[in-house]
Amino acid sequence: MVYGYLDGGADEERALRRSVTAYNDIELRHAVLHGIGHDDMDLRTKILGVETELPFFVTSCAGQRMFHADGEVATARAAKKHGCFMALSQLTTSTFEDVRAAHPDGAKALQLYVWRDRVLLKEVLDRAKEVGFTSLALTADFSWVGNRERETKTGFTVPPSYSMRQCIDAVKAPAWSFDFMSRVPYGYKAVPDADFPAESLVDFIAAQMKPEFDWKDAEWLISEWGDTGPVALKGVASGADAVRAVETGFKAVWVSNHGGRQLEDSVATIDVLPEVRRMVGPDVEVILDGGVRRGIDVVKGLALGADAVAVGRAYLYGLAAGGYEGVDKALTLLSRDVYLAMGLLGCRTVAELKAKAPELVLVNPHNALAGRQLKLLRDVEL
Repeated sequence: MVYGYLDGGADEERALRRSVTAYNDIELRHAVLHGIGHDDMDLRTKILGVETELPFFVTSCAGQRMFHADGEVATARAAKKHGCFMALSQLTTSTFEDVRAAHPDGAKALQLYVWRDRVLLKEVLDRAKEVGFTSLALTADFSWVGNRERETKTGFTVPPSYSMRQCIDAVKAPAWSFDFMSRVPYGYKAVPDADFPAESLVDFIAAQMKPEFDWKDAEWLISEWGDTGPVALKGVASGADAVRAVETGFKAVWVSNHGGRQLEDSVATIDVLPEVRRMVGPDVEVILDGGVRRGIDVVKGLALGADAVAVGRAYLYGLAAGGYEGVDKALTLLSRDVYLAMGLLGCRTVAELKAKAPELVLVNPHNALAGRQLKLLRDVEL
């Protein structure tokens, strides 16, 4: 049941599958006799104003204690071990304080939803400032909730209905079932005055989503955050929206399709990334997520214009399987893949990768959109 929620997408999941397979259309030319050794590698970068050891980071996901009892704290601990930046969901099931204590130097971005109650939202912003968050990410592609057919098929409910299907699934996953049944019921800790279980909050949260949230509302949010730090617009899928985001006051553009969980046949984010970079120019921070499963996907995203790449399912599978140890393992694999790919490409740093990208990147001719976008990006660089 929970695996279906984590692994699934919208409708028939074409957008989800395309988000993953789109990376297969991008090929890279390896380098030879480049003279770069293991000790020459330096993948440090800056993400939303924070210095970090890696050019990818763990992105926000609501309700992580649904996957494992240690939830967001386990994720934060693993991210700290790897020097990895972290974004925390507004619908976190661990407190701001606990997550920040687990990773004080890296868990510094708070992801927000488009809520209708400004008083409530301002209270969340004020709390975020108090505990040390220095950046925001406004998720703008979730004001309408996508049709998650797999969740219907697997019988996913909050709270569990203990249907025959759910009970059978629970028996098949004894470790998760024991973890779930033996822990204290989780709650959404960033919702003010929500001292009751998360199950009772579902209807409240659904009612808070504001489909009519618009650019004026976004301006209000940016002004409320003030000079605390950069604000990113998450969910951008076109160059035009990216430009308007910058004009509105966003300091970063986050290219995302919500993991293929919203609009069926939504464009794969790696396909639209070069368009976004071309439209906003070289000086605006651009973040990419969607379909990232391996470190080579991170490298491709950086080469095509992203300043940083956010990973979601890639570490959440680890969290669900083994808590802190699972996330640690996932980040270890991703880091190893990134270092190896960069070394084989003959790139010491992210800056070198970006500079060499026009010569390194090839796009499968069957992917006409990505090919056109890459050509336009190269024309701009020349």
